[in-house]
Amino acid sequence: MEERINLTAFAEKIETLRKAIAEVVVGQSETVDLLLTAILAGGHVLIEGVPGVAKTLTARLVARLIDARFSRVQFTPDLMPSDVLGTNVFNMQTSAFDFHRGPVFADIVLVDEINRAPAKTQAALFEVMEERQVTLDGVTHPMGPLYTILATQNPVEQEGTYKLPEAQTDRFMMKLTMGYPTVDEEVEILRRHHENRQLTTLDDVRPVIAKDELLAMRSLLDEVFVDPALLRYIADIIVQTRQSKAVFLGASPRASVALLQASKAYALLQGRDFVTPDDVRLVAPSVLQHRLVLTAEAEMEGITPLKAVQRLIEKVEVPK
Repeated sequence: MEERINLTAFAEKIETLRKAIAEVVVGQSETVDLLLTAILAGGHVLIEGVPGVAKTLTARLVARLIDARFSRVQFTPDLMPSDVLGTNVFNMQTSAFDFHRGPVFADIVLVDEINRAPAKTQAALFEVMEERQVTLDGVTHPMGPLYTILATQNPVEQEGTYKLPEAQTDRFMMKLTMGYPTVDEEVEILRRHHENRQLTTLDDVRPVIAKDELLAMRSLLDEVFVDPALLRYIADIIVQTRQSKAVFLGASPRASVALLQASKAYALLQGRDFVTPDDVRLVAPSVLQHRLVLTAEAEMEGITPLKAVQRLIEKVEVPK
């Protein structure tokens, strides 16, 4: 298919981003690609993995490479909604209340160990994740167009963690799982440490892409070609999640829109201005796995949401 969009400058910027990330994070290339896909598509990302696999480092690094306002909030069991959103404080000099903004007010927000806070604090993120605004005491405070939340979490089996509400997980465009490195990647990590390279120091990292450039990249999504057959393919996958006997709660229309946008963004990252069925199949597990609630019988059989999504995709006929 003939290229309709000039992606030369876009490809150069993305390659610069990938190289900058690889300078600090060893391996995890697929996770990094999917993370960039979600950011390009304007979605929030949930990164899960056991402690020590560079979840927070990766999120901080990506945020550092984008020249935008960044903030970080560490979720703890005693964290209150006002600690996240901010609060009104009475000013004795003006005899009026001043709004003190919380860490959620930024372009890119890193929420570290998001599942360590209770449901009351989790609910504080509902509005800002979906509508990109915060309403306190009847006053609405809008966020910028780049607003993105990168959240990390430990597996729910870890001690002192809470299961995220379904309404919140549905607001994440993607859930990415960071696993252990391969033997060769582990050797590379050890080699870098042996050579006294400071892997976790980001002070020397400089932004490689400006906020306006990233927003311009996002605007390219509207020009990516999607064949009508692929729209039907995406819809069939979503409907399959609602009809499966292994799934108690299937994917919502929000999920189908997220799958479409993620497929378009991934196609752009691969240097194409059109979506293929392979793009949809590749991003679908990350877009859908955290949105499904399995039946008790399926869980007893050892089926995970990721396995369920992969099986459902195989049942849907791929368009020619």
